Amino acid sequence: MPEKAYLVLANGTVFEGYSFGAVGEVVGETVFTTGMTGYLETLTDKSYYGQIITQTFPLIGNYGVIPADFESPATAAKGYIVKEWCQVPSNFRSEGTLDAFLKEQGVVGIYGIDTRRLTKIIRENGVMNGKITNIKPDGVSDDVKNYAIIDAVKNCSTTERYVVPPQGAPCGLRVALLDFGLKGNIVKSLTSRGIEVTVFPYNATAQEIIDFAPDGIMLTNGPGDPRSAENQPIIDTLKTLITKNIPIFGICFGNQLLALTHGFKIEKLKYGHRGANQPAKDLTSGKTHITCQNHGYAVVSDSIDPAVAEEWFVNVNDGTNEGVMYKKAPIFSVQFHPESCGGPQDTSWLFDNFVEKMEGNK
Repeated sequence: MPEKAYLVLANGTVFEGYSFGAVGEVVGETVFTTGMTGYLETLTDKSYYGQIITQTFPLIGNYGVIPADFESPATAAKGYIVKEWCQVPSNFRSEGTLDAFLKEQGVVGIYGIDTRRLTKIIRENGVMNGKITNIKPDGVSDDVKNYAIIDAVKNCSTTERYVVPPQGAPCGLRVALLDFGLKGNIVKSLTSRGIEVTVFPYNATAQEIIDFAPDGIMLTNGPGDPRSAENQPIIDTLKTLITKNIPIFGICFGNQLLALTHGFKIEKLKYGHRGANQPAKDLTSGKTHITCQNHGYAVVSDSIDPAVAEEWFVNVNDGTNEGVMYKKAPIFSVQFHPESCGGPQDTSWLFDNFVEKMEGNK
């Protein structure tokens, strides 16, 4: 018989289920994601640093564990919640079970709880802290009340600069990629187009990037509250880089950092956008694209200075910002993930736009 496990939320709600994955106790920010597939990409996405992930789809793990699909070598999540996990996966590419993977990664999991009820609580009350434990909780402990995600980007970025060569025939372009917690498929989306990618740590200086003389600059996704970067050196770095007429493409956290660099505001969403079915409308064409997303913050649309930039995409569900096009430099950014491999790739053409900007700027 599996061991009992409990999830206690910051509002005092307790769920009783069973333990799987690593055994232990963990506190984190409890969020939910609606993806029907892509659980491997979710678990290895560093944007979930410090969070306990709830999968709304009831059966997770049915195609096993496939390292080739990972976004990074390890998971950054604190905990994992599912209704049911598949103990006998069926896939010719599978190299193990979800339970074994979580044990290997040290991720504490709980299954057998009412994930629909949990999701409704988060939707109604907003994202909140929670704890997974094997000891039946008696109230909300101080570690749950006081938990906060800190130093997220610092803990998720590379510490060493490295080069990823192009796949196939080189196109003669090279990109400086600032790593805030990158998803591997961002790099693959560039190298598959013949681009050489040099990955820089999040705290690389503007002069390091300028001396490298890239054809373009990529700002990646990343975890945590982007507002914590407002008074950090990265904003000064970007303020310098945006004056150099180098094409810049920002994704997710990168979209938010560019907004902060230009003096726009960021707001925390009630429960965020996490899943593979988020509709984003292109305001220039009127087309709506289905996108993969993972973020808890958004650029405040009303704070975008029309003299500097224009809103490019908006979320059809709640009207929040999903992208910005800048007017005075070859710079653009989106809040969703055009490189997604755990969801739709409707917007992969954005990488082609980036290539066109770099080629036109040479």
